[in-house]
Amino acid sequence: METPMDKKKNIAVIAHSGAGKTTLSEAILFNSKATDKLGRVDDGSSILDFEPEEVKRKITISSKVHHYEWDKYHVNIIDTPGYSNFIFDAEDCLMAVGGAVVMLSAISGVKIQTEEVWRFADDYAVSRIAFVNKMDKEYANFLRTVDDMEKVLGVKAVPLQIPIGNAEGFKGIIDLFQMKALIYKNDFSGSYEIKDIPQELVEEAKNMREHMVELIAETNDELTEKYLNGTEISIDELKKALKEGVLTRRFAPVLCGSAYKNIGIQPLMDAINLCLPSPLEKGIVRGVIKGKNPLTGEEVERHPNIDEPFSAFVFKTQVDPYTGKLSIFRIYSGKIKSDSTVFNSSKKTKEKISHLYLVQGKKIKEISSAGAGDIVAVSKLKDTATGDTLCDENNPVIFPEIPPANAILSYAITPKTKSDEDKLHPAILKLIEEDPTIKFTREDETKEFILSGVGQVHLEVSVEKLKRKYGVEVGLKTPKVPYKETIRSSVKVQGRYKKQSGGRGQYGDCWLELKPLQRGGGFEFIDNIVGGVVPRQYIPAVEKGVAEAMHSGVVASYPVVDVKVSLYDGSYHSVDSSEMAFKIAGSMAFKKGMDTAHPVLLEPIMSMEINVPDENLGDVIGDLNSRRGKIQAVEPKANSQTIKAVVPMAEVLKYASDLKGMTGDRGMFTMNFSHYEEVPTHLAQKIINAAKTPI
Repeated sequence: METPMDKKKNIAVIAHSGAGKTTLSEAILFNSKATDKLGRVDDGSSILDFEPEEVKRKITISSKVHHYEWDKYHVNIIDTPGYSNFIFDAEDCLMAVGGAVVMLSAISGVKIQTEEVWRFADDYAVSRIAFVNKMDKEYANFLRTVDDMEKVLGVKAVPLQIPIGNAEGFKGIIDLFQMKALIYKNDFSGSYEIKDIPQELVEEAKNMREHMVELIAETNDELTEKYLNGTEISIDELKKALKEGVLTRRFAPVLCGSAYKNIGIQPLMDAINLCLPSPLEKGIVRGVIKGKNPLTGEEVERHPNIDEPFSAFVFKTQVDPYTGKLSIFRIYSGKIKSDSTVFNSSKKTKEKISHLYLVQGKKIKEISSAGAGDIVAVSKLKDTATGDTLCDENNPVIFPEIPPANAILSYAITPKTKSDEDKLHPAILKLIEEDPTIKFTREDETKEFILSGVGQVHLEVSVEKLKRKYGVEVGLKTPKVPYKETIRSSVKVQGRYKKQSGGRGQYGDCWLELKPLQRGGGFEFIDNIVGGVVPRQYIPAVEKGVAEAMHSGVVASYPVVDVKVSLYDGSYHSVDSSEMAFKIAGSMAFKKGMDTAHPVLLEPIMSMEINVPDENLGDVIGDLNSRRGKIQAVEPKANSQTIKAVVPMAEVLKYASDLKGMTGDRGMFTMNFSHYEEVPTHLAQKIINAAKTPI
């Protein structure tokens, strides 16, 4: 029997790493009987964190999709990563859901990654409820965490519960709606008894309920008037107003418990059903999603209705070396059946849907059809990738694609064997299908294969997956800096090539003027020959000789840039001249000119934006100064500062791990190439010596 649209929910569990997202998701699946055991991250029995790299590190590396039934609702739940190297995956998932459970640690409160995923949820108009986890741990403090949430995230928090005890004494919660205590068994079963509120907590519960009612009543004038007049507001009225406040994102309800001990989970599941939107209710726009007609560019809308044209967004790709590629997508409108054909409007290709699946963590379950509001998967699509739109070819639409996170750390990778080198490129392409944040290039100047990612752990995991999934072993090493060379002064030089060895000889003679260009000017070649002193057919050969000579400069054999070369004079021999002779003459003249035009080394300069907690600002700025960085601006944010700076690439090749150490993994940065600058004289000689030293 198909679930009615108003009984469908699509939610993500989001937070910083270590808050307990996977443990909570496992408890929800266990309590709903979607699974028959309570999976644990710590002992490797989690059904969601099943990848060997996740089991080894005890962190979620890739988001996982599952589903459960609870009180006649069908809920698709996505457990997302919170570790900084993988948090970009959470953003992709938030495009596909209407609501989210934001987890907060009762010990550490709001962390920088919590702020990041909160911003993601703001960007996609995702309604949220909060769950304060780890109430069973030492130093847990519910109200302090709620206060931290309000101050740092700038949201109005509405506690719906208060804890009974904390640390080892935590045994349940007080429901402020019903004014009853839920006392849990200490056996991880999730079983509880409903009892009267303990006498010592009655006064606090009354005060907190009054506070809750006041905050909820502010959602509409009628309830506000009732509250101010002292008129009783019914539970049904409160629940209706609570839901309206969540859907319009005026506030976030807060619940509490222990995911590990399976305490407080069922009330959270009830709150998900009550507060978070169905596909009909997402945000203020009531389920409507907007895209563009790829043919006309006009804005179009899709509504959560199975009678509308089919449209869906692919938010995740999983690749298994044995079962192949699995594309997971959220259906926004219409319906789809197995053995049908859809249109990929992002790639402008047709795709055959052979089999449809519901995703259950590591497992998949085949289904015959799906409709608006569902999250499903299909295997072995030919051209489809994460971020693509699938739709009805006769009613095309394309939804905004989420740009992948910037790669900020790069390593040179060296295949261990010739076989590994042969398999490397196709294996990397499969990794990129799963994880678009990976970048793979071959550096023309250094001849190295470069693997770039979001951080150290991200790249280590990628290398481990290469070996486990595709049998490709590579080593990681710090990449070479792509230095360049240029000149500082103008010179005029002659290049004359003459060779006679019996029979026809070789003769080419040219005069070149070399001038420096502005940074970024590249290479200009000017033909200033008059009177035919160098015949027309030989001038391109001179240019080619110069261009080839620029591949390896005279200082340290790095490529030469930002030079203007003018060919203004020369001579030729009617018999012995040839294109090859003039090419060699051009190369000789350029190298001679480089030697006398005050050649210098250039280094790449990176533009960086670094977000750090307030208390680390001084340390980070001092560190950037020691790296020859130039601070351009410092912009205050909520409890943090954003530093804008330019820094030589050579100084920040391992900056990700250094920033992590300085900020306790609370700092984040983006880095992009900016420009080239001359290397300071006192450093240039070391680089030159290193370049000339045989490896």
